[in-house]
Parts: sequence; C-alpha cells; structure tokens
Amino acid sequence: MSGILDSVNLRTQMVGQNRLELLLFALESDQQYGINVFKVREVLQCPKLTEVPRQTSAIKGMAHIRGETIPVLDLSEAIGRESVPKDQRSDCFLIVAEYNRRTLAFLVRQVDRILNTQWDQIMAPPTEIGVENYLTAIFEHEDRLIEILDVEQILADLYPMATEVSKEVADDQLREKAKEYQILITDDSSVARNQMKRSLESLGIKVTACNNGRQAWDFLCDLADRGVDVTTHFLMVISDIEMPEMDGYTLTSMIRDDERMKNMHVVLHTSLSGGFNVSMVKKVGADGFLAKFNPDDLAAAVVKRINQVETK
Repeated sequence: MSGILDSVNLRTQMVGQNRLELLLFALESDQQYGINVFKVREVLQCPKLTEVPRQTSAIKGMAHIRGETIPVLDLSEAIGRESVPKDQRSDCFLIVAEYNRRTLAFLVRQVDRILNTQWDQIMAPPTEIGVENYLTAIFEHEDRLIEILDVEQILADLYPMATEVSKEVADDQLREKAKEYQILITDDSSVARNQMKRSLESLGIKVTACNNGRQAWDFLCDLADRGVDVTTHFLMVISDIEMPEMDGYTLTSMIRDDERMKNMHVVLHTSLSGGFNVSMVKKVGADGFLAKFNPDDLAAAVVKRINQVETK
C-alpha cells in the first residue's frame, strides 16, 4: 500500500474539471466506502498503537508515523458499528488524512484501490433515510453502492467546536452593518452548513444555504433569469470544494463564465489541506481560500468583504 499514492501530484490536473479520485476501503463488512485522494497523506499497515489513558471514544490510541504522533480513530466504531478487536489491528490499515486542520489516522479493515470518477456521478443520499446518519454522498459503481462518509460530522461529534465569533473580530458597529447583507453558503455536510450559519448569523448577517454546487448554480441562475442582480443581492458566496454533482471549483468557474454573475465575490471553504489549494483558487478565479473550520477566520473574511463594499 505504500505506493498507492505515489502519483497523487499528477492528479491535481483533474481539479476544476468536476473530477475526483476516491480511495476505496472497507470496515467490518464488505460494504465499500470512499475518501477523496486529496485528503489522504498515506496508507500503511497498522503499527502497534500507544494507548491513551481513560480513553472512552473511538480514538484507540496514537501512532508514531514519520516523526509525528497521530491519533488513530476506529472508523467503524465511530459510525456505530463493531470496533476492531485489539488482536486484529495488525491485519488492518491506517489511512492518514487531513481534515479541518487536523491530521488523523483512520483504522480500517481493508484498502482496495483508487477509483477515478466525476462529481456529477456522486449523488446525495436519498432523503428517505433521514438525517441521522453519517453519509454525505453515495456512488454507484459496478452495480454496487459506494458510500462516502460525512467525516466532518464524525469529527464534530468527537470534537465539538465553538461557533461564536469573538468581539475582537467583529465589534458592535460592524455587526450592525452586517444586518444589511446576505451571504450564500454551499456545503454538502449538514454539520458544516450549521456551523457556518451559526457563526455568520451571530454577526447579524442573513444566510441562504445550498447543499451542493449544482443546487447553488441552479439557484443563482434562477435569480438571474428573474432579473435579480445576484452580485449585489449577495455580499459573497462561500463554497465548499468537495460536493456531489458539482464541486466548488466547477461552481466558481461557471460563475466567472456567466456575464450576469462573473463579478461575484467567491471564497472557497474546505477541509481539504495542502498548499495546492492556493494555486487552484487562482486557477478557477476564486477571491480567497479558507481552511475549515474556525469561526473567527470565517468572520474575518466576511468583515473584510463588508469593509471593501462599504468603502467603494
């Protein structure tokens, strides 16, 4: 497995073309799951773990990997399934990944292969299954459904995050100004949408939310078709990058290519880590990039945009 990600740098050319690659893995059954390759640092056989005293969560210990101590999350237990018995861990794998400014290792039973696909083939889970689950998307391949887990929801349950914006970022005067503005946010993770809404609404700003890039694009086009100047209707668009049906890079590119909305202020907000995001922001024409999730960083980007508009 050490060579499975050797060519990851070559795959950056796919980004902005609504394409992605999924690393497929399995937990306690033969059900396959997928994780975006760009979130994966490496895959390795599970080493001996250093246990954490009085640890009661799905964190099973720590692994020392390439000079770094990384917490190991039993992904099966984290989603309410059977945990991996201690004596079977050596037969399992660690997927070392970066999410929301954290580096973690996911303990999984098997790692299969990397699958090349497109975001428009990735669908949101059917609404009939309800919202109390850890699924963010599904994908049909070779007559089987591959499930993409909402890792942000899993991590939010393990590490609850504050959403309140500090007074140092936005004073009372700014919060009063913010009431005049509206922001469009786009994210396929319900926990991410709720985090952003709580933070932004605490500023006094109005928030409209979409579940993916396709929904956001259709919504903007509908407004524009009805004669609404979307560039003034919304202060800015804050979009996730990884989303079913249409990713944030593609959404940004389409906004820039439409005369009615090409001047919209677009910020990409993602749990994807890595410096290559900065160059991709420039490539697709976004106005900025934010790593998830810090309420003060999010608010600071909004405050900066309000000040830009107010001084014009």
